[in-house]
Amino acid sequence: MFGTHQTPSQAYARVGIETGVANAEPHKLILMLFEGAQVAIAAATHQMKDKRTAEKGQSISKAIDIITNGLRASLDPEAGGELTERLGALYDYMCLRLLHANLKNDAAALAEVAALLGEIKGAWEEIANDPAVVSQNKAAA
Repeated sequence: MFGTHQTPSQAYARVGIETGVANAEPHKLILMLFEGAQVAIAAATHQMKDKRTAEKGQSISKAIDIITNGLRASLDPEAGGELTERLGALYDYMCLRLLHANLKNDAAALAEVAALLGEIKGAWEEIANDPAVVSQNKAAA
């Protein structure tokens, strides 16, 4: 009754995303998190240019939430060892840079985090395309 009003296209997109998440393999879910963070940062960049402070803050908060509660939370210290430690530190650094970007209206900090996310996402895409990983995912399904 008091929910936000959605257009049919917004509702369709939300259902599409929920369906994609429900049916996605673990590597695909991680890629979706990277994409979500990148979209939020791109939105924040435009909102910063347009001086829409509240929306910029919301977009940056969304990116931080995805990085912290999605990407960082998905790290497995037992399985990943030193790599997990380093990725965790990098995710922490990204969140600090996003906070800085929000406080100082620093578009370069947003671009820096977007580039870092792009590099890590590229590595995940390579892993997902590895025939051994594809076979392992099919066997687990």
